[in-house]
Amino acid sequence: MNIGILIIGNELTSGMTQDTNSSFMARELYEQGWSVSAVMTVGDDRNAIRGGLDYLMGISDALVVAGGLGPTADDITTTAVAGAFGLDLYIDEAVLKQLKERFDRVGIPWTENNAKQAIFPEEAGIIDNPVGTACGFLLDRDGSPVAVIPGVPAEARKMFSDGVIPLFRDKIAYREHVAKRTIKTFGRTESQIDQALSHEDLEIPGVSIGFYPRFPEIHLVVTSRGEDRGRAEENLRVVCERIEGQLYSYIFGYDDDTMEGVAAALLTDRELTLSVAESCTGGLITDRLTDVPGSSVFLERGVVTYSNTSKVELLGVPASTIEKYGVVSEEAAILMAEGVKKLAGTDIGLSTTGIAGPAGGTEEKPVGTVFIALSAGKGTTCRRFLFRWDRRRIKEISSQIALNMLRRFLVEGDGLT
Repeated sequence: MNIGILIIGNELTSGMTQDTNSSFMARELYEQGWSVSAVMTVGDDRNAIRGGLDYLMGISDALVVAGGLGPTADDITTTAVAGAFGLDLYIDEAVLKQLKERFDRVGIPWTENNAKQAIFPEEAGIIDNPVGTACGFLLDRDGSPVAVIPGVPAEARKMFSDGVIPLFRDKIAYREHVAKRTIKTFGRTESQIDQALSHEDLEIPGVSIGFYPRFPEIHLVVTSRGEDRGRAEENLRVVCERIEGQLYSYIFGYDDDTMEGVAAALLTDRELTLSVAESCTGGLITDRLTDVPGSSVFLERGVVTYSNTSKVELLGVPASTIEKYGVVSEEAAILMAEGVKKLAGTDIGLSTTGIAGPAGGTEEKPVGTVFIALSAGKGTTCRRFLFRWDRRRIKEISSQIALNMLRRFLVEGDGLT
């Protein structure tokens, strides 16, 4: 099935806001075994919307439209879609009542322009919005479903996954079974992974492999299609096993796994505690770990010791060590990891120190120099890195490597008593 995506909003065509909805939708559709015929972005203009609808309907079996369903004057999607299809509009009294009750429940004063969100084209089915105020709607145009939803990313994603996809599946016959797995890797580039896999026979009919860089990770999406569900799933298993045979050392998770989630699960399962001392990463490691539900079980504390003084006063790093080796050094990183572990009384201590730039580098330690240390049991290990990215990416890659060091340490179990 070919599906068109039409994204609407002046904020997008002006460059003021980045479109993230279409990429999310395309991935979700691909996972269903469907194809995207085209993606278009137009402004809040009736002629542009009509033109987008006409073009996409001509090349698609179904269409999803996102954006322009709010209460303000520039939100014209509902009237534009109705006009393009020659439909009248009506007020859905049930939706209007729900809107007013929601505003009253959260204590927001009601203004009459909000009633605009209860207006729909005739013949439309309502698509519920569980996280916002503007409901979407579904139209059937000569057997081709057209789903219209809000453009606010949190609302669009929820409504697309829980509302639009099930409706599309009901409306259009599903001709093949699709089995899919995402293999998440870290530590090798896309070209290196491709080269490693060139030694394996991955050519099985109905199976495709997509490379999806998600800095700093590389995701491989393996999709197996076929008329027989069992055969599709078996082909998927065979290809995934062959990939794992070549990339085992660099695979950290699958599907919805995250690096922090995998590390957190290992810590929890082994009943180990962790403390983190961060300098150049500015708390990013701790932030990622606390995104994992239940992190309080293993994470005792995270401290941002950004200044030299904080490293001395909080972590016990001797001033003489900093003076002799520098705050960005193997010696400092090791003492930071050992210091936070001792301070917190945890099983493991993790630390980062580096030069994120754009200034501050020297010939000996250029911008991008980062030391990451891990202390556990009676031992401490430290690694030096040199990155060539901007400040933000240096922080992101450093936090990723630190978590991966933690993950691999927990998997291998070296030094744990």
